[in-house]
Amino acid sequence: MASTTPQGLSIRPRHLAFALPDPLPRHWHGGDAFKTHLFDAMSVLFPDGERFFIDSVRQFREAIEDPVLKEQIRGFIGQEGHHSREHLAYSQRLRDLGYDIQPMEERARRRIRFTQTKLSPHRQLAATVALEHLTAIMADGLLKNPRHLQGAHPELVRLWRWHALEETEHKAVAFDVYTQVGGDPAMLRRAMLMASWFFMRDTLRGLVHMLRRDGLLWKPRIWRDGLRWMWGRGGFFRSLIGAYLDFFKAGFHPWQHDNLDLLERTRREFDQGAAA
Repeated sequence: MASTTPQGLSIRPRHLAFALPDPLPRHWHGGDAFKTHLFDAMSVLFPDGERFFIDSVRQFREAIEDPVLKEQIRGFIGQEGHHSREHLAYSQRLRDLGYDIQPMEERARRRIRFTQTKLSPHRQLAATVALEHLTAIMADGLLKNPRHLQGAHPELVRLWRWHALEETEHKAVAFDVYTQVGGDPAMLRRAMLMASWFFMRDTLRGLVHMLRRDGLLWKPRIWRDGLRWMWGRGGFFRSLIGAYLDFFKAGFHPWQHDNLDLLERTRREFDQGAAA
């Protein structure tokens, strides 16, 4: 099987200079602690997670014969490596604010070590495919609905939109590698259930820790408004349910979610800025 990423869509890392504010505003998302720390908690998981994605795809790189897909793997590795570096800088800003993110990082690392030592390369790749789908549909939600980042600090908006753009560009790379090396679709569905559980649990733990440090954990309004933003009508996560469930359908492929027009508009936003 050849790559099914739309013809002519290149996958390359953008080495943009991000000027994350120092110190980072404690509630950079429009003064909203819940929204801020949801994104913060996800960010803490990315550096180690993205290195795992790179490693799981690299294990199969020599088995890929399609030259287009081989080039896309190069782009995937470059993009994920850059994401990891930027989110490490983000994590340092969180440490500087007094958040104890080391336990969150250690839990993720222990799970990755277990996965890499106990599970087969195909199961590792399946986990990557599942998590790449989660990041792809969240990326689409951020790019499609700017209101999800409305009121946030401009440099954080830029960081998250850049990350969302590149996650969208390479959303099918791990999937195509998995398919080409004979991956089992049933294994993918099991991997998605596990990935969803750990991602939501780890993100919630990070959110709870940061709200506790802020003295806001037991404020009912914080949770009422935050849960409404996530799961209420038009909520960030609620709007992703259909795209999430598509993963479990027979014959699913990430580019069945055709957001190429949105992708091209966002690429111009960043590529013109980089050229300037």
